[in-house]
Amino acid sequence: MSIQDIIDWSELDKSARQKLIARPNVAIDGQIRTTVEAILDKVETSGDEAIKELTLEYDGVSIDELKMNDVEINNAIQRTSNEIKDELQKAIENITIFHQNTMHSPSSILEVKPGVFCEKIIKPISNVGLYIPSGRNPLPSTALMLGIPSKLAGSKNRVLCSPPNENGLIDDSIVTAASFCGITEMFKIGGAQAIAALAYGTKSVTKVDKIFGPGNSFVTMAKTLLSATTEIAIDMPAGPTEVLVISDGNTEPDYVAYDLLSQAEHGPDSQVIHISPDRTFIKKVQESINRIMQNLETKDIVKFALLNSKSIWVQDILTAIDISNSYAPEHLILSTEKPRQYLDLIESAGSIFLGYWSPESAGDYCSGTNHVLPTAGYAKSLSGVSVESFTKTVSVQELTKSGLENLSKTITVLARAEGLEAHAKAVEVRLRGNE
Repeated sequence: MSIQDIIDWSELDKSARQKLIARPNVAIDGQIRTTVEAILDKVETSGDEAIKELTLEYDGVSIDELKMNDVEINNAIQRTSNEIKDELQKAIENITIFHQNTMHSPSSILEVKPGVFCEKIIKPISNVGLYIPSGRNPLPSTALMLGIPSKLAGSKNRVLCSPPNENGLIDDSIVTAASFCGITEMFKIGGAQAIAALAYGTKSVTKVDKIFGPGNSFVTMAKTLLSATTEIAIDMPAGPTEVLVISDGNTEPDYVAYDLLSQAEHGPDSQVIHISPDRTFIKKVQESINRIMQNLETKDIVKFALLNSKSIWVQDILTAIDISNSYAPEHLILSTEKPRQYLDLIESAGSIFLGYWSPESAGDYCSGTNHVLPTAGYAKSLSGVSVESFTKTVSVQELTKSGLENLSKTITVLARAEGLEAHAKAVEVRLRGNE
């Protein structure tokens, strides 16, 4: 079944429903794992020289210096058109406004009991790695989505890696976007070797504490392996992109068709799902997709993505929302009248787009929210990247003598119940003078 079929949800049993909304089979096979493990080992052992060899092998480019120097950066900015630079600045303004106004502030000091003071303080993660995909579709927007919140969080060292182009440089638009976000450390490294360089550090590349950014299967595998075997943290597992559109049939079919196609064109393993209680409208959307695809430059990619995609007919919008909650999409578009009435019913989604005038592409570029989002159902437990992603919360407690006296019995009784005598004595030795 594909998006060209109309599937009646009511006719499916539980097993068939689960199978229908399962992600495409994108399980990373053993060969990719073996390849990535070899790359990680090579970079850990040989550092810069290994990266240069791997860059020549995988990107077909020979590079003497991995880091973009000031001349290369300034030239990239000069080559970037004024139109792109102007629109990048507008996007930066919107994204900054959103993140500034949604940043968590440190809590005030709370006196839990007399003489017992607790608080939390928020500290930036000092060293962060930002991976920006390039290749067929360079993504300067991702440089904004990672660069702005990391800047607002106060991360001291922001190290960007992106695959080199045929000239051995990072794409001009990515360099310009990163520069506009105040990023100065940019490395011409892509793939699993970039993730390895950020995790281990090399003569050229600064070792980081947390790695952010989407990527292909090799990048995802590298992030996953390193987060499991080292102290390196990652933002989230990042799989193929996806969108689920719930429509009531009261808008233009082309609106929904383009929303679906805009995600399908990201890659052949993307998944798009359209759910509606209006069967006639579903058919109209399918007709729009077929017509639009004929002249779409990315049609060769789209046609493969649509093989993994679905059109589902349901009895009502509430059933559609139930399906969405089970699927937990990266992007959810509520293309309905008065969509806000359904907002409280949504349990899991990376980012939600309300109404006919809210295309997913607005969130991708400049509405202000972030487009680095959980995929593959991880929206059930993970959030998209935000300022908080680049920070850590540290708890603080300060007790007065009387405060410790007030807690002493609780501490010593519970400590001895757990067989931890030194815990109890740590309290008693302080209060012994009062006995």
